[in-house]
Amino acid sequence: MRFPALKTFTTLFTLLLTACASLPTPESRLQKANSLASAQGWESLTLALENFELLAFFPRTIKPSPALTIYLEGDGHAWANSSTPAQDPSPLDPLALRLALAHPTQNAAYLARPCQYTKAASKPCPARYWTGARFSSEVITATSQAVDQLKTRFDATQLTLVGYSGGAAVAALVAARRHDVVRLVTVAGNIDHRAWTTFHRVTPLRESLDPMQDLAALGQIPQWHFAGSHDNIVPAKLVESFTKRLPNAHLVTMAGYDHRCCWAENWPQLLTKVQ
Repeated sequence: MRFPALKTFTTLFTLLLTACASLPTPESRLQKANSLASAQGWESLTLALENFELLAFFPRTIKPSPALTIYLEGDGHAWANSSTPAQDPSPLDPLALRLALAHPTQNAAYLARPCQYTKAASKPCPARYWTGARFSSEVITATSQAVDQLKTRFDATQLTLVGYSGGAAVAALVAARRHDVVRLVTVAGNIDHRAWTTFHRVTPLRESLDPMQDLAALGQIPQWHFAGSHDNIVPAKLVESFTKRLPNAHLVTMAGYDHRCCWAENWPQLLTKVQ
């Protein structure tokens, strides 16, 4: 899939990525994620699924609990430039992992997205799964299967899904297809990708499922959507437009926040807004 080389799209990637002489290698990105998790007493596990292998992090010591919160990572380093997919989509800095590690209790876990942190995976992972098909049925099915494995590990019965950036769409699509999600939370969430691609004037994600088609199912789930007033990647007005269509959706707009700042730093306090 080729995205048009527009000034808007170039600006988008400038905001998404820190300019540097050379990107961290996939191995160093995995090492960074492992270091962040280990420092908080968390460990990793690669979950083998039908079509993908997904990396999960969770506390080394699990206390079985009926309630489990699962954090879903954003799109990561999906594009090398405005027209070329990245060779590896692993996040340069995993913000959703930082959110998970800031969770105030131990009944939390983290899931990377398909193809992230899996350079040496036994199954090939085509670039379409971090570009145009990033929210495809295969991705959503695999994520839900991974959620099942974590749910069993924690002996949980009720789930809260938290999605950051593009992980918000994954969280919404997974939640709409399950009956055990009691709460949906998004952070700087791209939950209406058609409106998002239109806003940035980039190629639509034609191979992806659309949360806007699941409003009936999502309307049954209490949800909180956090947006940053200074977010130029997923502007707050796009999040607001989505929440207005749902009776149980609450919009929380944070003054001064952008796409990355200052979610992880203040996450325990922000979570108090979620009832």
